[in-house]
Amino acid sequence: MPKNFCIMQIWAEPEKAALPICNYSQILYQFLTFTQNLKRSQLYLDIYAWGLPFVFYYNIATGIFSALGDSKTPFYFLAASSTSNIAVDIWFVKGFNMGVAGVAWATFLCQGISCILAMVVIFRRLAKIEGKEKAPFFDKKILMQIVVIAVPSTLQQSFISLGNIVIQSIINGFGAPVMAGYSAAVKLNNLVITSFTTLGNGISNYAAQNLGARKMPRIKEGFRAGVKMVWMLSLPLFLLYFFGGNIVLKLFMDEPTELAMHTGIIYLKILSPFYFVVSAKLVADGILRGAGLMKNFMVATFTDLILRVVLAFVFSKTALGATGIWCAWPVGWCVATTLSIMFYRRGPWKNGQTAAESSVEMNVD
Repeated sequence: MPKNFCIMQIWAEPEKAALPICNYSQILYQFLTFTQNLKRSQLYLDIYAWGLPFVFYYNIATGIFSALGDSKTPFYFLAASSTSNIAVDIWFVKGFNMGVAGVAWATFLCQGISCILAMVVIFRRLAKIEGKEKAPFFDKKILMQIVVIAVPSTLQQSFISLGNIVIQSIINGFGAPVMAGYSAAVKLNNLVITSFTTLGNGISNYAAQNLGARKMPRIKEGFRAGVKMVWMLSLPLFLLYFFGGNIVLKLFMDEPTELAMHTGIIYLKILSPFYFVVSAKLVADGILRGAGLMKNFMVATFTDLILRVVLAFVFSKTALGATGIWCAWPVGWCVATTLSIMFYRRGPWKNGQTAAESSVEMNVD
């Protein structure tokens, strides 16, 4: 019997509505479970929010480490924080029966300690750097230089999250099996994109250092080396996802339905061949960000996002159905990659300009 009929029966003739027929107890149980989960989520966020300053300052420290060419130290802090977080989670939840609050407090403490230690190491490192003059406590010019780079990056992440919400709402209209297949497949896809993005961040620091040192030819060498690295990573991942998608999907789905598995496999088969494309884009984007060419970076990034959202909506209305949504990714990636590569080739390093000359061009842009 349809649930909507049961609800109408309750409203019109409550004395005739039989509990076993309409599964009132199951509906009530689901409602109470949802309410309990909502309260637990609220409790977790209320505690976790107090630790956000630790996250902010830790990310600042990580950025400074990267600028100094040290990627090992932040990794050690992250590994120690994550490992200790698991141990403290178990201690608080099992030992003190703190439940969700224990998980939140464990995260708060481990992130806080990691942040404080990272900042201590940073201040010691910076104290050893000798300059011609003492650095001012506050410099408006330096702040604006940071804002020019930070704000576009922040907007990028915000709009990507917003775009993902819109796409998720479109996917939800195709039912639970499609949602389950997409949820598992997108996790696998995000693992790949995160790897490419991390390499792109390394290229960004490399480009900034060589731009400041006026070693323009090395930026081109860095781009070629970066593309080779991401393509070497793309090849095995493409082969794994394209030919073994059904195997890796089972790691993220318990007793998947045939439709859910089919959805995940099709998603990976459509996207994985284009890892060679999007990886090159992320390397080029890294150089653009490292050179301070944020307008060009934003144009390429937002083009990808807008195309992906609009085409996902349009293609979902065609005979392709949910498959049309997955086709929006490669189109957005290809167009955005073309733009990023074009902007990279037009960069100040193409003619071997000096850092001062390139700075003038960037200010004009």
